[in-house]
Order: sequence, then structure tokens, then C-alpha cells
Amino acid sequence: MVQQIHPVTLAEQMQQGQKVYFVDVRQPWENEFCALPNSILIPLADLPSRIHEVQPPENALVVVYCHHGIRSLSGAAILEQAGIPAVSLAGGIDLWSSLVDPKVPKY
Repeated sequence: MVQQIHPVTLAEQMQQGQKVYFVDVRQPWENEFCALPNSILIPLADLPSRIHEVQPPENALVVVYCHHGIRSLSGAAILEQAGIPAVSLAGGIDLWSSLVDPKVPKY
């Protein structure tokens, strides 16, 4: 079962120095509108064929995100099946914007 991480918990871990590798599984137009810093964009439908592009640094937490946290569950599952430990950002970038960084635009 895919683990989820709450945006506030993730923000706290990042403040404590946790390295994070964000994988955005939304569509390109969504990523152009708003994105989390230093994230790699691989739309969910492309993820199985582009799994080799996911190259997290050592000791980085791989966090998959989307708009509301539904597609990211599937994305994290795909990464897990490929042997890449990953978590899904609960509530997606929308909840991140509401609770962590209101400068991230909502759509």
C-alpha cells in the first residue's frame, strides 16, 4: 500500500533538512501554471516508460504529487513497483498551497 505524507509534515521535515525529490505526475499545462520547486515533470501516463528519468539523490525522500492527491497515489505505486521507494503528497499541490505555501497558485 502506498504511503501518503501530509503537506505540513513534509514541510516540517524539509525545514529539518530532509532532502526531497519531487515527481510531478500532472499534465504539462498544470505544471506550467504552478509547480513545487525543483520537481521533475513526468505525466502519470508516461511514467512507466520514463521511469529511468527518476534519479533521486541519495537519502532523498521521493514525493509524488498531483493536483489533489489521486494521480500521485498511482504514480507512487508505479515507482514502488520499479523498486523506487516513494510517497504520495496527500491532498496534492492544492492542499500544499492551502496549508504550506499560499504563494503557489490554486487552479
